Amino acid sequence: MACSFFAIFSVFLLVLFSKDSHTSSTSIAIQQSFLQCMSSLNTTLSIPLSLFYTPDNSSSFNFVLQSSAQNLRYLVPTVPKPEFIFTPLTEPHVQVAVACSNRLGIHLRVRSGGHDYEGASYVSEVESPFIVIDMALLRTVDVNTQESAAWVQTGATTGELYYWIAEKSGVHGFPAGVCSSLGIGGHITGGAYGSMMRKYGLAADNVLDARMVDAQGRILDRAAMGEDVFWAIRGGGGGSFGVILAWKLKLVPVPEKVTVFTVTKTLEQDATRILYKWQQVADKLDEDLFIRVIIQAASGGPKGKRTVTTSYNALFLGDVDRLIQVMDKSFPELGLTRNDCIQTSWIGSVLYIAGFPNGTSTLPEVLLQGKSLFKNYFKAKSDFVREPIPEAALLGLWKRYLLDENPFMIWTPYGGMMSRVPESQTPFPHRTGTIFKIQYVASWQDGDENPSKHMDWVRRLYYYMTPYVSKFPREAYVNYRDLDLGMNRRRNTTFMEASTWGYKYYKGNFYRLAKIKSRVDPDNFFWHEQSIPVIPGRKKNR
Repeated sequence: MACSFFAIFSVFLLVLFSKDSHTSSTSIAIQQSFLQCMSSLNTTLSIPLSLFYTPDNSSSFNFVLQSSAQNLRYLVPTVPKPEFIFTPLTEPHVQVAVACSNRLGIHLRVRSGGHDYEGASYVSEVESPFIVIDMALLRTVDVNTQESAAWVQTGATTGELYYWIAEKSGVHGFPAGVCSSLGIGGHITGGAYGSMMRKYGLAADNVLDARMVDAQGRILDRAAMGEDVFWAIRGGGGGSFGVILAWKLKLVPVPEKVTVFTVTKTLEQDATRILYKWQQVADKLDEDLFIRVIIQAASGGPKGKRTVTTSYNALFLGDVDRLIQVMDKSFPELGLTRNDCIQTSWIGSVLYIAGFPNGTSTLPEVLLQGKSLFKNYFKAKSDFVREPIPEAALLGLWKRYLLDENPFMIWTPYGGMMSRVPESQTPFPHRTGTIFKIQYVASWQDGDENPSKHMDWVRRLYYYMTPYVSKFPREAYVNYRDLDLGMNRRRNTTFMEASTWGYKYYKGNFYRLAKIKSRVDPDNFFWHEQSIPVIPGRKKNR
């Protein structure tokens, strides 16, 4: 059987590589060695040739490469491309792919939803050649409302998870991301927050079990991997400890009816004063209430100039009557009225907060498409704020903000459950004392002749905010990956070198993550620009 398998592959490779005379002999050798290795490791495993996408077939290769990549900055021709993309259909496919990558010494990247802000799940600028395992075909969602749990494969999106929960129950939900096209596999490895975080914490706080392929190609569940590794993968960032196959999630109760609203204030409508007040109450509001602030630029200022808009985008886990009572007591400055509010189901709130054009009237089936609403070229950064930013500093912020054509920020409130979970319970440490998180985004369109000006702008804005955000370290969110903070430029990057960015993401949890990494992946097989480093002297086999 193995002989006939090799014969088929030989014919396939002969046809495949004769098509493009420009395909390098190195690339051919890598692909052939990989395919032969996979078949030899598991002679009974069917591996359809259609699961491989190679650059010589540029149309299909580019389609798959671009299918879920969110940051178009990492798809330009000058950025390195993988030797091939493998799209596994089964867990054993992933198992043999990892084992062969390790055996052959081929650098590996793994992509679930393509939302890595610096493209680390599908681009390697530090080691070549490399391949990509794209998990998009592993997307089964199995919801069990009797157990209030769901097993979700890593390639499923948050939108698909939300859809299938709502199909089974009107009183269950899950506290993961606002964006509906996030791949659940990578999303939870960074912590994963959403509009129910103040009530139920992060997605990573609500994981019951996991299935993962380790560097040796073994499939491990929580019991087999051990509590240290289970701790590490729930917030320690993707691509350091193994390939997540699936998560078992704890579903949370939601009311049959919830309330959403968006109220926008411009600078001319006292936006600065209202935002200053929001900072004072955002983390202290009723934990059923989540109010984030989306900050943009718009026309309509005095004398035709641009102005800053602050949009208070909210979910309340309750009815309109109780929401109005909470707002009148805690945040009357916003001036919320009943006419601003929409009462809907939890799945309706998912569509509304995600930004679908028709809001709560959008059919939930759109979530099954897994399409992003916000694909563009961008550079992002993040901060955590522990003291309200003074009004004078906000005025200085607005002056700098309007210097870019398309500025964007989101201020996300903390408090509630986020303040009750200890910093060390998961690797995600940004808990007690955090008022809100800031995401800064500079974006631009295809054809922009000077994209660097936008990146320079967001870096200058970040520099301006230095006195007003967390310190020692200046904290950052790993799911908003930012290579400006530092990066691994080689496989043997030291713990001290990686600390330049590691403590910003993980604070005191960084050392524990490195100790676990050194034990379970001592050869640093899983590594990328900001993967957890190995500590010399701690390299031990499991």
